[in-house]
Amino acid sequence: MKREEKLQLASEIAENLGQYAHYYLTDISGLNAEQTAVLRKACFEQEIKLQVVKNTFFGKALSAAGKENDEIASVLEGPTAVLFTQTGNSVAKLIKEFRKTAKTDRPILKAAFVDECVYVGEGQLETLVNIKSREELIGDIVGLLQSPAKNVISALQGSAGHTIAGLVKTLEERGA
Repeated sequence: MKREEKLQLASEIAENLGQYAHYYLTDISGLNAEQTAVLRKACFEQEIKLQVVKNTFFGKALSAAGKENDEIASVLEGPTAVLFTQTGNSVAKLIKEFRKTAKTDRPILKAAFVDECVYVGEGQLETLVNIKSREELIGDIVGLLQSPAKNVISALQGSAGHTIAGLVKTLEERGA
């Protein structure tokens, strides 16, 4: 590989690091061609960018993007595939589902950078699956905010509503 190609590859990785909020480092070696194609298709469908990288290029790209991290650098050994995403838990869910359907232990999670935190090792996969995405958190907050209003509306519409409406009517009649 020529020097220009290496620089272009490192700059492409750095661009992806700037473009995507989260990334996962995995080992997909051991997957056959069919499994790899299924994984790539699943990534495409979920708007996850899968890129096989050389560890030195990824390290240089981290430096170029100003996102150097010792914990990430410590796992840059052996075959590495980076999965870039905008949703923090989507890759973890994809890995878990892929393993179940493909009946394999791959991809192996090396590390993940999610919500400005680094998760290292295979043991963190379940933690990453359970992290709520931004959209899920917003939905939870909206649900919590709507709950009191729904209780008032249902009370007004139910049998208690007739009682309240009767009280309001009686008070209006007394005032008139």
